[in-house]
Amino acid sequence: MLTWDCLYFQPSFTPSAPRSETRSYGATSAPRYRVREGPEPLSPRGQPGSRQQPAAQGGEEPRYRHSVLLPRSRFPAQLPGRLQPQTELETQQKCGFSELYSWQRQRKAKQEFCLHDGPPYANGDPHVGHALNKILKDITNRFHMMRGYKVHYVPGWDCHGLPIELKALSEAKGTANLSPMEIRQKAREFAERAIEKQKSAFIRWGIMADWANCYRTFDGKYEANQLKVFYKMYDKGFIYRDYKPVFWSPSTNTALAEAELEYNEQHVSRSVYMKFPLLKPPPKLASVLDGSSPASVLVWTTQPWTVPANEAICYMPDSAYSIVKCTTTGEYFILAADRVESSAAALDTQFEVISTCKGADLADGSCAHPTIPDKVSPLLPANHVTMTKGTGLVHTAPAHGMEDYNVASHHQLPMDCLVDEGGLFTEAAGPELQKKNVLEEGNEAVIQMLQTAGSLLKEEKYVHSYPYDWRTKKPMIIRASKQWFVNTASIKATAQEALKKVKVVPTSAVNRMLEMLDRRTFWCISRQRSWGVPIPVFYQKDTGECLINSESVTNIIKIVEQQGTDAWWTLPIEQLLSKEALTKAGGHDTSDYVKGQDVLDIWFDSGTSWAHVLEDAEQRADVYLEGKDQLGGWFQSSLLTSVATRKKAPYKTLVVHGFTLGEKGEKMSKSIGNVVDPDVVINGGEDHTKDPPYGADVLRWWVAESNVFTEVLIGPVVLNAARDDINKLRNTLRFILGNIDGFNPETDAVPATEMYVIDQYMLHLLQDYGSKVTEAYKQYDYSKVVRLLQAFCSRNLSNFYFSIIKDRLYCEAEEDPKRRSCQTVLAEALDIVVRSFAPILPHLAEEVFQYLPYKKDSEGVFRSGWIKASSGWKKPGTEEAIEGACAIRDSFLGSISGKNALEYEVVIVIEPGLLFELMEVLQAEESSSVSQLNEIMMASQTTLLSEFPKETPTDANIIKGTFLINLEGGDIREESAYEVIVLPTAKAKCPRCRRYTSQSSSTPCPRCMNVLAGKGSG
Repeated sequence: MLTWDCLYFQPSFTPSAPRSETRSYGATSAPRYRVREGPEPLSPRGQPGSRQQPAAQGGEEPRYRHSVLLPRSRFPAQLPGRLQPQTELETQQKCGFSELYSWQRQRKAKQEFCLHDGPPYANGDPHVGHALNKILKDITNRFHMMRGYKVHYVPGWDCHGLPIELKALSEAKGTANLSPMEIRQKAREFAERAIEKQKSAFIRWGIMADWANCYRTFDGKYEANQLKVFYKMYDKGFIYRDYKPVFWSPSTNTALAEAELEYNEQHVSRSVYMKFPLLKPPPKLASVLDGSSPASVLVWTTQPWTVPANEAICYMPDSAYSIVKCTTTGEYFILAADRVESSAAALDTQFEVISTCKGADLADGSCAHPTIPDKVSPLLPANHVTMTKGTGLVHTAPAHGMEDYNVASHHQLPMDCLVDEGGLFTEAAGPELQKKNVLEEGNEAVIQMLQTAGSLLKEEKYVHSYPYDWRTKKPMIIRASKQWFVNTASIKATAQEALKKVKVVPTSAVNRMLEMLDRRTFWCISRQRSWGVPIPVFYQKDTGECLINSESVTNIIKIVEQQGTDAWWTLPIEQLLSKEALTKAGGHDTSDYVKGQDVLDIWFDSGTSWAHVLEDAEQRADVYLEGKDQLGGWFQSSLLTSVATRKKAPYKTLVVHGFTLGEKGEKMSKSIGNVVDPDVVINGGEDHTKDPPYGADVLRWWVAESNVFTEVLIGPVVLNAARDDINKLRNTLRFILGNIDGFNPETDAVPATEMYVIDQYMLHLLQDYGSKVTEAYKQYDYSKVVRLLQAFCSRNLSNFYFSIIKDRLYCEAEEDPKRRSCQTVLAEALDIVVRSFAPILPHLAEEVFQYLPYKKDSEGVFRSGWIKASSGWKKPGTEEAIEGACAIRDSFLGSISGKNALEYEVVIVIEPGLLFELMEVLQAEESSSVSQLNEIMMASQTTLLSEFPKETPTDANIIKGTFLINLEGGDIREESAYEVIVLPTAKAKCPRCRRYTSQSSSTPCPRCMNVLAGKGSG
């Protein structure tokens, strides 16, 4: 702990004034020096806030101790242990955190700022990913609220879907025979519990919202609005029902969208090389394939279980194909010319090329199906065939592949699916395969059938990327079924144009989203589960024909608004299907129809949130802010539904952040032990030496200081650094609070025009700082805000300004205008700095305001607005005067190599010109120990001359330098030379101010004598 002597003695050297980023002038001669960052601590002895001096050596009280105005504040420099989280909770209570959102909604404001909350999933405890997202949103909202906007922010939760249903069922016993309503009830209860846990955490983090009025996707009104969007899209032809292959999860018995998949890069498939015997040789190859030797097409697949569903073999028309002879068996094979060598190697044989042809020459040929007698597989052209692996001939099963389905649609091939919802072969697959799991024993059975038929040439394990269900972590299959789809192909062009008008931060993210949209041809929105919003469709029992019209949907929406979507399962069809709807559809009796059992994809659930949350049907949110995974998720589903129904994006700006990782860049895992729990970060773990309580502001600082547009690292090292940064900031704030004790801006403030030039310069820097911070907030660049804050507090305040003004603060008379001048600046600096970090550290900001020696009835930081820096603080010449003086000071300090600057006198010699005139502003008399120039020099005395003195002591140290003045945007440029003569001071140290300005070490200097006389003290 530093003693109060540190506050008396000026440091041996200090860094120069901060350089303006836009200036080109500066000293060319002096080196830079590093000093300890941060101001000295306050009141290290005695009671908190006492104005005490240290005891003299030997225990005697210093004679002038009572006359020095040392800092006084009860604001703590640190809040160790449990004090930090406890203080934050007290601050939340005292400062009305819970009422802040409602207060700002009720005030009059010219503009509204709408940040639409992407709903977190209600399926688990709050984690650091939630913290990253919610805190970023809160920083954004608090900034705009302080700037006078009426913030519109309604928190929400995504409550339906398979993950919640699975977790709810995993908690229950005997779930095999549960009814849909029983499943729905358990899922709802699980989601409600998760919401309460997450909500409590968000409130603790200081997230500003009306937490009594959130949106949940299982609320009746939300579901009703969702069904309105569904019908609008259906009515416009964007939604349709069709039979086509989709990603299917046998482990959960439902279709899934691409956004619900994850890819296992180490999946092992049982790949096979097999032959399809030629039944009818292609006419153009008849002369080569004359039937004298058996000939087949050579095919490779990683999914043998799909072979029973084969309907064709596809080739690439423009590629070259070879007819080869196997040197081992004498058989003829057809395969791509580029794949001859690799295929022969894989089969451990040699191929002799007999002839080569174009793929188009394979037209009109056909093959025998390898496992189904009498079934023909034609050879067909297709552009999806590649030459990168396999044989260049693709086994085509329309029920199990997207491209296969397109080929079948073009050539009117059968698309029968031989696999049921559980991933088992159906009766139509034949007795050898029926009821066998296609990914397990069914796959083995097909391989054995190929072996028996003599069609299997080789089987081997193949490691490759394969889609898995994102929740069960089990393999998917592609399976044809009747599903509901959004025809994204007809929307995406409009969606892409709308997206190009949206501001995206970072800009690189927009290209990824445009590419994702471009690849998307349809969106499967139906799910075969119970926990979700039902697709409001009835089916004719005999024909399966759909019944959906404006009357049927209007009736269902009315019921859902009042009762929620549970009514779809609890009410009889007679109440759901209105007579008007039945009549319009040409039906006769509700008993001819059944309710559909499909529910809507949760991406459709959340993607229609704009229809519920935005107050005006035509409104667009100012910002959507989510993680990068939402480029293919919520950002995209929201865009597609809004463009389809309103022909515009639901947002003006997208902000895209990265994921959270351990501090070494690894994924968080319980097995690794690097999972960071936000609650433990705030309140500490069981062992505080291992997991100390940091409080919520450390979590918020971590978010703000990180480059959130890439992956965001967190761990003990990162959190400790964040706490240290905040403590440094607290130290700076404490120094200011201690030195404005007894100061009231309303009565004691000094007008800027009457201030010391160094004080005016600090106002100039404050104005510049406020502008840059404001712009960084506007650009969502909160890490830049933190960098600006740290640089300003450390470099401009602690290391520069505080060290210069300590003498004025401590040793001038309490009400002296010179002292009031720098107190005015300190008060402005405190106000601007605190407001600048308030959106990031709301607890600290409000805590500081509680320790203000004035504004006892202050309305707090957030209710009193944003930074109020005056543009009048930027004065021409002020910056040049101070930075010129600091350049000269750098030369002086560099010459004394770390010694006490107060032990020297300086003589500054500058030829007449701009620089000399600027220095004259700081020191009108030739020599002074109390001038503004001497204060900056921090010497015992400064002399300013326009020509070199005729006599100079032999022990004088002379330094030369130059300073470039650049005024009015370069119109005035002048490089001035200067010389600094450094002399040991001849005077004694003043017993009061500790400066070498006294005639005797027992007698105060003239300045201190005047101060003491003014107080009537001897």
